[in-house]
Amino acid sequence: MEEIDWKNLSFGYMRTDYNVRCYYRNGQWGKLEICSEETINLHMAAVCLHYGQEAFEGLKAYRGKDGKIRVFRPEENAARLQSTCRGILMPEVPTEMFVDAVKMVVKANERFIPPYESGATLYIRPLLIGISPQVGVHPSTDYMFVIFVTPVGPYFKGGFATNPYVIIRDYDRSAPLGTGIYKVGGNYAASLKANSIAHELGYSCEFYLDAKEKKYMDECGAANFFGIKNNTYVTPKSTSILPSITNKSLMQLAEDLGMKVERRQIPEEELATFEEAGACGTAAVISPISKIDDLETKQSFVISKDGKPGPICTKLYNMLRGIQYGDEPDIHHWVTFVE
Repeated sequence: MEEIDWKNLSFGYMRTDYNVRCYYRNGQWGKLEICSEETINLHMAAVCLHYGQEAFEGLKAYRGKDGKIRVFRPEENAARLQSTCRGILMPEVPTEMFVDAVKMVVKANERFIPPYESGATLYIRPLLIGISPQVGVHPSTDYMFVIFVTPVGPYFKGGFATNPYVIIRDYDRSAPLGTGIYKVGGNYAASLKANSIAHELGYSCEFYLDAKEKKYMDECGAANFFGIKNNTYVTPKSTSILPSITNKSLMQLAEDLGMKVERRQIPEEELATFEEAGACGTAAVISPISKIDDLETKQSFVISKDGKPGPICTKLYNMLRGIQYGDEPDIHHWVTFVE
């Protein structure tokens, strides 16, 4: 195998040895299969290609200082995928099968798990697609579940550092009663235009306000939002936000630190009162926010006065990463070992 420069990996795709697949036919799931082919044979009339009946997940495997391999909260990913399945009428992937597939694909690609303290991780991407050929708008009868892995570097090139964000009002990622709470590709397709505009303007990512009133903070294209003030962790409550497993974990850790946790609507003007803020998700863990600009109102909410991550964001980031790598006690039993 060509030597991998672990410290300079981008957040992108690299071919690994194996993926794991399973098919749903005749109303039941088959057996998990290990496959070395990185392409899939798909009918041109497959439902996933025409009507977007597909869902995916994202989680990571970590190599600890002790050499052990840990996966972070795979049961939560299984539960979220099941929620998506119910929302877009796909057969649910049972939790045990999901976790077994994750362990199987990580073990099969063990040589691609980056070393401890390299700054890189093994990203795990489960995918579920409707594969029946049809041209009418109704659910597929057959499905394919596949999990592949790829070693990745930090989501943002600077790693754990503050980034500027921008509120873009001309686009919505999802509707209040739409698919925002499900992890489906269409939500991300809907964010591409605004994300491109944000990057062209020199921002790390775009922020969306609620689609109905355009008053409250929703989320960025690929992460949840949280703000810190008065020893309180505040994160939006909304019917269009994907429930982030990272955010859920950070809320628990904030409580462990003796902080109060609030899930509620956050009016845009409240941004001026936060001592710290961040975007959080599997890919970046926490991306601390330096400022959030509103292009339309010309307001600029400067959150980090010195341009550095705040003390609470830093503490939460280190605690979560410590649990993921086995450096901190796993008191909530979040880690699954791959042996």
